[in-house]
Amino acid sequence: MRSVRATMVRFAVLTIVAALGLVLPAAPAWAHGQLAMSDPVQDSTVDKPRADVALYFTEQPASFAWFTVTAPSGLRVEGGWRGGEPKRLDKPVQEYFMVDGKFEPRSYNAGFPAIVPVSHWPEQGLYTVAYQSVASDGEAVKGQLRFTYSGSVTPAPAGWTAPTGGPPEALTRALNKEGAPLATQAAPTAGPQQALPPPAPATPFVLTDWLIPGLLIAGVAVMVWLAARRAPIQPERKRRKAALR
Repeated sequence: MRSVRATMVRFAVLTIVAALGLVLPAAPAWAHGQLAMSDPVQDSTVDKPRADVALYFTEQPASFAWFTVTAPSGLRVEGGWRGGEPKRLDKPVQEYFMVDGKFEPRSYNAGFPAIVPVSHWPEQGLYTVAYQSVASDGEAVKGQLRFTYSGSVTPAPAGWTAPTGGPPEALTRALNKEGAPLATQAAPTAGPQQALPPPAPATPFVLTDWLIPGLLIAGVAVMVWLAARRAPIQPERKRRKAALR
């Protein structure tokens, strides 16, 4: 009897975990100014030399943001980054803000670029693009993406020297919460042909969003518990009782 009930309990736990994975929403993205899109995309393959890589964020990157492009051997091949025209995102991105004691999502349809020049492509293999910045709310914006380069090897420009410097001092102060000004590059003014739609209206993130999934999970748990209570006695124990009679 115990083994049957133990099996039923394990089944109940697995069922509830599976239900949670299916019906509960993904954890909100608390950080602001996050990376929303890139060219090339994460884990893609680039088959010919290109002049730069582009990262698109939900906010204009801070003027002291820092970007690196590193070849498979560890050689850095980036140049100084620049901004550009906002671009419509492939998929809207939601970031959550605390409003009146509850989190509310805000949708972003446009990405603000950081264009990072690539001096040359010294070898084939896995390249890493790393970024560090600070969002308008003072939170750190850090991360990296990787892609594989399979194109032709290109030589370094005449007189080129590999960059070796670290993050700007202003970025270091901001990341250490020392009160550095959160300056951002001025966003370019888009003409009528380049106008982007405003952010979609926020939908309140409230307790009722969890009500139906919670009831489903509770119902599954009750049904499994009742089934465990009614589990049949094992055949071996039946035979023992019969022998005692």
